[in-house]
Amino acid sequence: MHKVTVVNRIQQTFDNLKAKGEKALIPYIMAGDPSLAMTESLVLTLAEGGADLIELGVPFSDPIADGPVIQQAAERALQSGTTLKKILSTVRSLRIKTQVPLIFMAYYNTILAMGLMGFCKEAISAGVDGLIIPDLPPEESDELYKATMAAGGPVIIFLLAPTSTSQRRKEVIKRTHGFIYYVSLTGITGSQLTDLTQVKKNVQAIQKMAKKPVAVGFGISSPEQAHDVAQFADGVIIGSALVRNIFEHHQDPAFLSNLKVTTRKLKTALASKN
Repeated sequence: MHKVTVVNRIQQTFDNLKAKGEKALIPYIMAGDPSLAMTESLVLTLAEGGADLIELGVPFSDPIADGPVIQQAAERALQSGTTLKKILSTVRSLRIKTQVPLIFMAYYNTILAMGLMGFCKEAISAGVDGLIIPDLPPEESDELYKATMAAGGPVIIFLLAPTSTSQRRKEVIKRTHGFIYYVSLTGITGSQLTDLTQVKKNVQAIQKMAKKPVAVGFGISSPEQAHDVAQFADGVIIGSALVRNIFEHHQDPAFLSNLKVTTRKLKTALASKN
């Protein structure tokens, strides 16, 4: 088990929310889109607006799990000179101003290029709490897992999908720390989520098996959808809709204040009962 203080921010957040009867709002943004300076402002604004945890996408040239919106954001971030080391530096700067849990969503090659142990030590030192790697199945994660254990983090958060076998569910439940990321539909980010019946059934089955928080992502774009998912999930992840909003409106002088209002609406939606 991971026993370092920084890693506890994720678990502590979920514990605090559970005690208050609340669900976690987890926005996703692409680090470096449109710039790392803006990324820092975005994280602080989202946290002030009520985000409980924040996912930071690490741009990669071949993001296979992502739809066009996030792919294009990754391209823009790479073009603006964003690198993993620069994102870690941004996290260091953020840690002076906020303790909101920060989770990297990165592809495995990006981390391999830095070296597993080197990355884990840098990430923990900077203040990264968790790591989601969409192209790393749990049964192939032993080397990274050993590195995170030796460095004291960050915790690895694995994904489960509607197509996950019972064996895959068991592997993910055993290896995941922090929370389990349930992908609400098969396909890429930005797809439309229409029917929640099966999502609810799967999430409740995983919660029962895992005794760990389960957050749902993919296809959630409005306060109404966030509200519906929050009736059964422990957390709601919103990515593509937010990334699109940043791209379209970040040059508006009122953008950050509008984003704070939008975040508050999403957080309020999670709290309201049917």
